[in-house]
Amino acid sequence: MRRTFFSFHYAPDVWRAWNVRNSWVVQNEKNSEGFFDGSVFEASQKESDDVLKAFLRKGLENTSVTCVLAGASTWSRRWVRYEIARSVVKGNGLLTVNIDGVKNDKGMSSIKGANPLAQMALYRTTSGIFLAEWKEGKWVKYADYTLAIPEKDLWFDAPRTTNIVQLSTHCMSYDFVEQNGRTNIGSWIETAAGLAGR
Repeated sequence: MRRTFFSFHYAPDVWRAWNVRNSWVVQNEKNSEGFFDGSVFEASQKESDDVLKAFLRKGLENTSVTCVLAGASTWSRRWVRYEIARSVVKGNGLLTVNIDGVKNDKGMSSIKGANPLAQMALYRTTSGIFLAEWKEGKWVKYADYTLAIPEKDLWFDAPRTTNIVQLSTHCMSYDFVEQNGRTNIGSWIETAAGLAGR
């Protein structure tokens, strides 16, 4: 079973996320693919940034894939971006699963948001390879992880120039409702793991 970290925007999407995260239970008896839940929920907002970052890094330990469950505004969330950044550094496979069509506890779906993996990118400078994020209408250096990423730690081709290369270029994206995620999410996760050599 694949240990997978689920990244999502807590307040509007927790009900949808629970449905997606638990869908493997339904298929587990007939299908060996699936995942163990290695994710964490949002920590207390009373914590400092450093404590919260450590909490999220701990949640990523022992996982090999990060599945970003994308709702309407997941792409803009600071801590989702941090989870994505640390997943890149760790070498996890990455994928996006759109969950806007999954109904919440009130029976309502949401609107489709941007792909969070298209809002983060890598670029090369003379000092190394760095993360960038789309913020306020432009690409800027990612502020919550500013160290260079060793090229050997990337499972995909590293950028060759200063041009931005979005993470979505290397990662698959799916729609949970339109592509029958209840049946297929296990194989999507296995594909992400395979692409990353995990």
